[in-house]
Amino acid sequence: MNFVPAVIGRQIARSTLIAQKNSPGILFGAGVVGMVGSTVLACRATLKVEAVLDEAKEKIDMTNSAILDHPEKYNDSDRRRDVTVIRVQTGVKLLKLYAPAIIVGGVGIACLTRSHSILNKRNAALTAAYGALEKGFNEYRARVVDKYGEEQDRDFRYGTREVLVRDEETGEEMTVTRVQVDDKPSIYARFFDDGSASWNPVAEYNLLFLQCQQNYANDMLKARGHVLLNDVYRSLGLPDTKAGCVVGWVLNNDGSGDNHIDFGVFDGQTPVARDFVNGFEGAILLDFNVDGLIYDKI
Repeated sequence: MNFVPAVIGRQIARSTLIAQKNSPGILFGAGVVGMVGSTVLACRATLKVEAVLDEAKEKIDMTNSAILDHPEKYNDSDRRRDVTVIRVQTGVKLLKLYAPAIIVGGVGIACLTRSHSILNKRNAALTAAYGALEKGFNEYRARVVDKYGEEQDRDFRYGTREVLVRDEETGEEMTVTRVQVDDKPSIYARFFDDGSASWNPVAEYNLLFLQCQQNYANDMLKARGHVLLNDVYRSLGLPDTKAGCVVGWVLNNDGSGDNHIDFGVFDGQTPVARDFVNGFEGAILLDFNVDGLIYDKI
């Protein structure tokens, strides 16, 4: 027999799931509070240490006086025994003073460690999931290309649209199907315009700057063997992104990647890119040829 109503059970389960979702943040906050609390408790205990040490010193001085005043009743062996007992008692008192700080600090460290462990596991799971998704997508596209060709693959990926055009010779209007490549930049594309701290109103300066930054990024790829997308964003005065922390380029010798960084500007494949290269446009949409998630490629 179920004594808990279904609505309450679902609410409890949902609350538990939310707590699990936010557990890294909760544990991290508890860990920070624990470390701060441990520091405060340790400071308060330190204020009492002097009294404990003074008491121990006073007792030891009494044993030294006793051996001088009553050598026939109190010998050096008795003094050493009593000094040992005093030191043990003093150590116990100090331990009791600092025990709350040690316990709270230990709990704080445990919370921080657990938070870090949960985040590491989640990052590993996300990396594996992203890598599997990217692999599956690439395999799917490869099968499409093998069966239908690259043109059909491009049509399926970007979509097509019907465009009404006029024949210059006959003046006849006709409907033409075109791929919407220009309307579908990748999710990593960014505008290089006045929103960038490195943009300049003079179009020629922007062209030279982008060429230099692309060359620098390729030199960095050859030197380090990998470059994150956020590294390129920063070099262009653009803000970081979450994807840019894990996506980028890897230098491989197996032919699995492009092995070079391209901003998608200098090939002049689009009218906008040609206008930018020719100095007619001051801003440009940069579409980077990232290799994907780099952690699965190193």
